[in-house]
Amino acid sequence: MFLIDEYMLIYIHGFNSSPASFKASLLQNFAATNNIADRILIPGISSVPATAIEQLKQLIEQNTPIGKSCPICLVGSSLGGFYATWLAEHYDCRVVLINPAVKPYELLDAYLGSNTNYYTGEEFELTMEHMNQLRELEVKKITHPDRYLLMLQTGDEVLDYKRAIEKYAAVPSIVEEGGSHAFMGFDRHLQTVLAFCGINCLKNYA
Repeated sequence: MFLIDEYMLIYIHGFNSSPASFKASLLQNFAATNNIADRILIPGISSVPATAIEQLKQLIEQNTPIGKSCPICLVGSSLGGFYATWLAEHYDCRVVLINPAVKPYELLDAYLGSNTNYYTGEEFELTMEHMNQLRELEVKKITHPDRYLLMLQTGDEVLDYKRAIEKYAAVPSIVEEGGSHAFMGFDRHLQTVLAFCGINCLKNYA
C-alpha cells in the first residue's frame, strides 16, 4: 500500500555536481518553505561510482525500518538518474529520473584524467576503472515501470533524450520541447515530483 506520509525523498546529483546544484537548491528551498525539510535528503556523493553507490545504499538502508518495504523515493538527475535506476531495481524504490544518463561510460570517456568539481573545487581523477564500475551498474531491463517517472527536455545539450525514451519506453513520462540538460522550469514540477514520491506538500509538518 502506498501511504503518503511514510515516504521521503533522496535527490542524487549528477557528474561533477553537488547538493548546491540548481535542482537540488530548488528542492531544498521548496522543502524549507513548506515545512518538509525532514522529508528530503540531498547527499554529496563521491566521484568514484563504486563509492557513490555504497554511500547511497547505506543512506537507503539507514532510512528503511527492518522488515519494511523501501520508504524512499529516489530523484536522480543525469548520472544521478543512472545510479537511481540501479538502486530502484535493487531496493524496489519509486524513482523520478530527470534527463538521465543511459550509458554514462560512453559520455564520460571524454573526461578521463584530471577534473575539478564546479561547485566544491574538489580535484579528482577519472579513470578507466571508473568506467568499468559504471558498466557494472547498468540495468538491462526495467522490471516495474509503474514505479518510475521520466522527465525529459528535448533541448538537452549534453545527452540525447531519445536514448532515454528508448531505454524507459514503458515508463510514464513528461517530455517537454526545448529546455536544457539542467531541465529549465523544474520548479513548475516540484509538487508533481513530491506527490509521486508520496510526500504531501500541502500538509503542515511544523
